[in-house]
Amino acid sequence: MIEPKQALNGMALEELEQQIAEWERNELAAFLDRQPERKAEFRTAGNIPVKRVYTALDVADIPLEDIGLPGQYPYTRGPYPTMYRGRPWTMRQIAGFGTGADTNRRFHYLIAQGQTGLSTDFDMPTLMGYDSDHPRSEGEVGREGVSVDVLDDMEALYDNIDLENISVSMTINPTAWILLAMYVALGEKRGHDPNKMSGTIQADILKEYIAQKEWIFPIRPSVRLVRDCITYCARGMKRFNPINISGYHISEAGASPLQEAAFTLCNGLTYVQEVVKTGMNVDEFAPRLAFYFVSQADFFEEIAKFRAARRVWAKIMKQRFGARRPESMRLRFHCQTAAASLTKPQYQINVVRTALQALAAVLGGAQSLHTNGMDEAFAIPTEEAMRIALRTQQIIADETNVTNVIDPLGGSYYLENLTSTYEREIFKIVDYVEENGGTIKLIEEGWFQQQVADFAYQTALGKASGDKPVIAVNKYVDPDERQDIELHPYDPETARRQIANLQRVRKERDNGKVAQLLERLKAVARDESENVMPVTIELVKAKASMGEIVEALKDLWGTYRENPVF
Repeated sequence: MIEPKQALNGMALEELEQQIAEWERNELAAFLDRQPERKAEFRTAGNIPVKRVYTALDVADIPLEDIGLPGQYPYTRGPYPTMYRGRPWTMRQIAGFGTGADTNRRFHYLIAQGQTGLSTDFDMPTLMGYDSDHPRSEGEVGREGVSVDVLDDMEALYDNIDLENISVSMTINPTAWILLAMYVALGEKRGHDPNKMSGTIQADILKEYIAQKEWIFPIRPSVRLVRDCITYCARGMKRFNPINISGYHISEAGASPLQEAAFTLCNGLTYVQEVVKTGMNVDEFAPRLAFYFVSQADFFEEIAKFRAARRVWAKIMKQRFGARRPESMRLRFHCQTAAASLTKPQYQINVVRTALQALAAVLGGAQSLHTNGMDEAFAIPTEEAMRIALRTQQIIADETNVTNVIDPLGGSYYLENLTSTYEREIFKIVDYVEENGGTIKLIEEGWFQQQVADFAYQTALGKASGDKPVIAVNKYVDPDERQDIELHPYDPETARRQIANLQRVRKERDNGKVAQLLERLKAVARDESENVMPVTIELVKAKASMGEIVEALKDLWGTYRENPVF
């Protein structure tokens, strides 16, 4: 019998090799003769081969410093020394529908249920920069997110919510800088210290071109807007995350877990490069960069993915950008359970899927977490579904005791091997992208999009054949199922109410001042060295609408049209 300490020296490893070989010849071979394994080869959901059993041999070549300790470079075991022993992750259930006042009521409900952070979804017109009375907004105002046209809507959205004491996340990308400007203007109107306002604006436009397909402008001016958000917040909003570099949507588009992690880090690397070009030191802005990942179904693969992403990012920031502050090297991430895994058939079992995915996120060291409602495969979740989803997090935090020990699966032969495999494969992709012209060039050429499409196609084939089981869909199907489900209702009066408010604002504001500021916005946008945030803040204070700001820049930059990849 080999003692654990012996497994660190060469002789013990040789003995272990012999022990494994004898086990394979004897116990294993005899058992396989009687009962063969279910299939010839086992793989993770991300298509990484998985061995039958892992031993000290599988971690012998992993440097101990790569595993390290929590809060210590390269942060494999967590970005902070105490993790959840200090306080649990932020429980940030997303909400957004109707008008600002409608969503505000849902926020207060969730806060009353114990939620510790806010997360906001916006409707499609807001995401794409159309005012609610634009012809393209018809039928979409407030349907799948909250509608925001002007600063008044932002005031209603966060009414009676202390923005210095509760963090606010806003899921928006092409028009993110305008929402950030409204958030700043709202804080100033309330007399808040901008350096005490915490939260996140998603703003990750590169993943839109790769996966989610919500864009307005061409890629390069869009990245400039992201750069301006980062530099503005670095100097004026010390607790605010100006970007949430997002793998979630890449995964939801069909990418593998490995692609999700690697492509997200490629995007992050690109944003860092763009900000460094302005002359800003990496340690001035990198501490507030945040990430956003999904937690999918393959339990150990997801935990390994999170741990590897932290390690890779720490090494990139230190070795490639010369970061010195620990805060610059720590990858902090929000996590959401996988919407793509939710099913309409037997929808109640989505609670189980979500619980296991949430547990993987916690064991992987997430800083904040959203758990999906069991009815989200149908529509915006009901209050009851959100309450159950929040209680799922609270049970993990308060009843399972998994928060008592930091990185409790650290040291597992399988997990450490898989973490290192992920690190190695992520670096292969990052290096390939850099060697072939960088992220923006490969997006323009469709390389990222093709990789996602290929994996998504293989996944679809696996589900169709049954090789990839989905309970209630292709396995354990209930042909007699009757669905009696109460869905979140859409108020048909939403658009009328929203448009009436917008038209009132246009009538009451100083339209001459708005016109002057829009011309100044164009002038600032023409000068690459200037930051668009200050003039945008002036515009929203003057009650310019989102659509007007976007149309002004469309005149200057035009719009983006993708070359489809087949």
